[in-house]
Amino acid sequence: MRKPMVAGNWKMNNSLYETRDLIRKMLPDLQEIRDVDVVICPPFVGLGVAVRETAETAIKLGAQNLHWQDKGAFTGETSPLMLKDLCEYVIIGHSERRAMFGETDESVNLKVKAALAHNLQPIVCVGETLEENQTNQTETVVSRMVREGLKDLTSDQAEKLIVAYEPVWAIGTGLAATPEGANAVHKEVIRPILREMFGKKVGEEMRILYGGSVTPANAKELFDQSDIDGGLVGGASLKADSFAAIVQAAR
Repeated sequence: MRKPMVAGNWKMNNSLYETRDLIRKMLPDLQEIRDVDVVICPPFVGLGVAVRETAETAIKLGAQNLHWQDKGAFTGETSPLMLKDLCEYVIIGHSERRAMFGETDESVNLKVKAALAHNLQPIVCVGETLEENQTNQTETVVSRMVREGLKDLTSDQAEKLIVAYEPVWAIGTGLAATPEGANAVHKEVIRPILREMFGKKVGEEMRILYGGSVTPANAKELFDQSDIDGGLVGGASLKADSFAAIVQAAR
């Protein structure tokens, strides 16, 4: 059995005080949960507050991005050395990073390797646009992203990472893939590639999350699918009651 995971991507939201208050609202429902890996990913500036507020709870922390270099003249960037004492996970290759900031499969691959080198667990995002979906390119696009993003990793390294399938057309739009449709991409596209690249055992054990307008209303039906191992949640993770309901659905 793959342990479910629900990760909340807060994106560019919440001041330090809002970060503190939101976590405090979440704690009564989430702090003792052990059968789901619960991860919150605030903006970088909020991670210090999040560390203090989640101390001695089961809630884990993640960052939203990192640079592949340890240090240097990269104004505005955050290195794995800066993150490794603050969090366990890091989101890499989110569609917003790809579309707005020019990230490529090659830069995703560099970031994945940098994260793993510093014992950060990558949550690697893949997914097709609406146009690609409507022209039957989902398998081609997702396959390329998985193969190129995870290129040259060992099976031991692959054990430490998570893949998140996020159809771009479903992110922040209110349009979610059908549970059966999302599961088909997980089961028939992504997981066979993971088995091929890293061996049957590792490929079966790696978690694949679904992201894209996950809500309390659709979470259980999504998570009931055979190869959907949890969710990477956007807007609903900014509301304590909604996020808690999604975590409960994953249980």
